[in-house]
Amino acid sequence: MYLYAKAIHIIFVICWMAGLFYMVRLFIYHTEAKLKSKVAYDVLHEEYQRNERLLWWVIATPSMYLTIIAGAIMLYLNPAWLQQPWMHVKLILVLGLIIYHFICQRILFRLSDETNRWTSIQLRLWNELATVLLFAIVFVVVLKSAVNWIYGVIGLVLFAVILMMAVKLYKRIRERK
Repeated sequence: MYLYAKAIHIIFVICWMAGLFYMVRLFIYHTEAKLKSKVAYDVLHEEYQRNERLLWWVIATPSMYLTIIAGAIMLYLNPAWLQQPWMHVKLILVLGLIIYHFICQRILFRLSDETNRWTSIQLRLWNELATVLLFAIVFVVVLKSAVNWIYGVIGLVLFAVILMMAVKLYKRIRERK
């Protein structure tokens, strides 16, 4: 039973992350649509709303819940994992990802009612946070270590800085066109 729960957990983690990554990408496009004419924006706004709702309520949110359920089943079947320091770190990082998910949901609602204040560059940087959390979770799980915090934190910060520099470089390239 444990291996079935683990397989389901992995499958829905992938679906959840794909949903989160693509959702924020849609948020970026939706935000940038405001730069278009009123007529074009109205059409794009309706289309982005439809796509965002489908992605959120059919893929991302159900995948999050199925990930959590499968993970809880694995912990129920193997409660010894809860005694491991690396599992505590993983669960804290997963909590961060759940919070990220619900902040994205708030952005979804604000884009829908046209009260969003996030810029496209802020959303691009926000998108990178999910990547950092994913990397951290995978490394903690694979290495089965509570993470040597000095190297782990330095590595994640450097990774985030590199991602931010890449976003800024991409913005400059886009603005030249």
